[in-house]
Amino acid sequence: MLSTSPSLDALVARFSRLPGIGRKTAQRLALHILKLGTEEVRAMAQALLDVKENVRECSICRNITEEDPCAICTSPKRERRLICVVEESTDVLAIERTNEYKGLYHVLGGRLSPLEGVGPDDLHIQSLLDRAAQGVEEIILAMNPNVEGEATTLYLARLLKPLGLRVTRIARGLPVGTDLEYADNDTISRALEGRIAL
Repeated sequence: MLSTSPSLDALVARFSRLPGIGRKTAQRLALHILKLGTEEVRAMAQALLDVKENVRECSICRNITEEDPCAICTSPKRERRLICVVEESTDVLAIERTNEYKGLYHVLGGRLSPLEGVGPDDLHIQSLLDRAAQGVEEIILAMNPNVEGEATTLYLARLLKPLGLRVTRIARGLPVGTDLEYADNDTISRALEGRIAL
């Protein structure tokens, strides 16, 4: 897209720095912003500033929140003896959408990845160990099913098991609606490993 507007070019450049947004999508977003009314653009800009100023990490679970501690950590309806460990706050949102899990969370802030320079000291592992020593009975490890997630799961399990806790991981396998013939070998293996009794 040829542009004669440095302001529009700067907006496209900003949008294209967001994850998952390529140059074409950034251009479409910038042109859409240009078509919006001034008040709507001001409201959008204010929402961005509000998020940056008001949202922070919960001092207990490291999930995103505006109140510290967060609503999940302070809820009397949550099962306090159960902690689900996830990589990022987006994982908390995904699990909460199921309305099935009623325990607490712990957000690591990433996963072990030596190639990217992410080691144990870069994650919220020590605070997890501190929490695990306070009457927790089970830790559920819910890392993403990739090499780094697997390494993080194994590392955490090795640290947590000596504390006398039940350490589990989420089952992995076939998504609903998938045919076995189209699944890859690793997915089928995980589905067999994570089988449940009927």
